[in-house]
Amino acid sequence: MATVPSVSFEFFPPRSVQASFKLWDTVQALAPLRPRFVSVTYGAGGTTRKLTHEAVDAINASTDLTVAAHLTCVDASREETLEIARSYAKAGVTDIVALRGDPPKGVDSFTPHPEGFRDTCELIEGLREAGDFTIRVGAYPDPHPEATREGQDVEWLKRKIDAGATEAITQFFFEADTFFRFRDACAKAGIDAPIIPGILPIENWKNTRRFATACGARLPAWLGEAFEAAERDGRQDLLATALATELSSELIDGGVDKLHFYTLNRPHLTRDVCHALGVTQDSVLEDVA
Repeated sequence: MATVPSVSFEFFPPRSVQASFKLWDTVQALAPLRPRFVSVTYGAGGTTRKLTHEAVDAINASTDLTVAAHLTCVDASREETLEIARSYAKAGVTDIVALRGDPPKGVDSFTPHPEGFRDTCELIEGLREAGDFTIRVGAYPDPHPEATREGQDVEWLKRKIDAGATEAITQFFFEADTFFRFRDACAKAGIDAPIIPGILPIENWKNTRRFATACGARLPAWLGEAFEAAERDGRQDLLATALATELSSELIDGGVDKLHFYTLNRPHLTRDVCHALGVTQDSVLEDVA
């Protein structure tokens, strides 16, 4: 019998009243699957910092979900960043996804705030001193756009784990072998922390291509051909569900027991994939982390 994975979900903070309703619809649709945690992102350049904080506090106060708040190094001093972390801890939020963060729109590269954290490792060390947090970090099975040589993404992940992170969540990818190669390289480098695959059910092919280009995720040629054919026949959702389910199943067959879904605040594809994997209200594995 196939393993039923533990799951977690990523949400966007709302930017409007309508988006707020969409976020809460997403939370309500996926909460019955009893995720290990849910996370709320920052926008590029820290543009949604206040909205992220409000969304995290609201989900934490209104549900029994474990909420992981994204926290970045962008456009804030060390004290400003740690004050946000301390306010989370005071509200009972003790899970943080620590990221360097993307530069603001129109800026080519990340420049640290003059009084801020220079990179994720410094942020993790600061969080360790500021409170008792469960800290997750990002990982890149495909090369990060700023990587300058092979193996650099593994080296950075090792540094983040050594700084005190407890778990890594990967950027999305589209072929299981991409993850397995990365996992093997991490194990060879001495990384023994859990590495959770990030899965993106493709709700919109055009947007997905843009996301992938921005973050360095490789787009296999067959994927584009499949979606172009599906769009002609109106079968995009069927294809998206089938592909995400197949990818997840291959990962599970390869020993993965936890999956992280990028929901884009559109829960139906993610829910359908989870159901196809046997993840229901009564069958989700207990947290074994």
